[in-house]
Amino acid sequence: MMSKWLQTAQQHHNKPELHQTKNFFKKNISSTIISSLLEKYMYYLQYEKNVSPKTIENYSLRLNRFLEFCGDVEISKINRMQLLDYRMALHKNNLNVKTINYHIVAIRAFLKFVLKNDIDCMSPDKLELAKTPPREVNYLDEKDIGKILAAPLEYTKDEVKQARDFAILQFLYGTGLRVTELITLQKKDIKLDSNQFSVVGKWSKLRSVFATKHAISALKKYTELRKDTSPYLFISLSRNGFGTHLSRNSIEEIVRKYAALVGISKKVSPHTLRHSFATALIKKWADIRAVQTLLGHASITTTQIYTHVDDKHLQKVHNLLDE
Repeated sequence: MMSKWLQTAQQHHNKPELHQTKNFFKKNISSTIISSLLEKYMYYLQYEKNVSPKTIENYSLRLNRFLEFCGDVEISKINRMQLLDYRMALHKNNLNVKTINYHIVAIRAFLKFVLKNDIDCMSPDKLELAKTPPREVNYLDEKDIGKILAAPLEYTKDEVKQARDFAILQFLYGTGLRVTELITLQKKDIKLDSNQFSVVGKWSKLRSVFATKHAISALKKYTELRKDTSPYLFISLSRNGFGTHLSRNSIEEIVRKYAALVGISKKVSPHTLRHSFATALIKKWADIRAVQTLLGHASITTTQIYTHVDDKHLQKVHNLLDE
């Protein structure tokens, strides 16, 4: 049977081209008011820059707060003093310096987009970021790492769950993966005869990842025990969610649970294991540029925090002069 779409196309085949395109586009009046430009910017982020949905969600939230504060006016009317008032308003709403900086970064990126498209507006260079305290790196020493990695073998009796949790912890520490990268891994992404695979990280960037032999060994045992057909690597074993990939919250809960069971008093998250991965490499004199690549950091500045995390280690190095 001929589809309605094809019938319509054939009916219009011999008609003038102008008639064929009539009403194809809705009337759209170009505007330089903020709401109109924000709509175009979100389209640009999604379809031209191909950024992640989470990034678009964050930028949309922050820029719509900016729109709410300034009103839907012409972008050319926004000036430095208004942005200062906006920053003060965010502060009065109890947002911390780091969060306010995120809002300013979003506005700067938006203004760069506007200028790039030949629309007059305030220069994004006039917006400065506030200084923030040095970032603290929460990581575990070798002793605690050994304890938490072995915890599922001691505290979980169910064989499949034990193997899954053991593999999760080994992968978080043995690869340096972000949680969002871990939970979206599929079985087809990993070849068990190789310790190298690829993930799509922040800003949809593809990067190579390497796993330790312990992580690969743990994964082999886990996959051998699985009898399901789910494509995901780390799945829920609960009755209601069986076969779906674990959520971020589920992974965080797994890490917290085993940290508590082995008596680690400090707050431990999946990111703690990522920090521990990077710190261990730096302690073993790994090249910082290589660590940057392994972690998927866009800037070397982000990676440099790991070169200052352990004064005791640096003291031991310096003491070599006295030997």
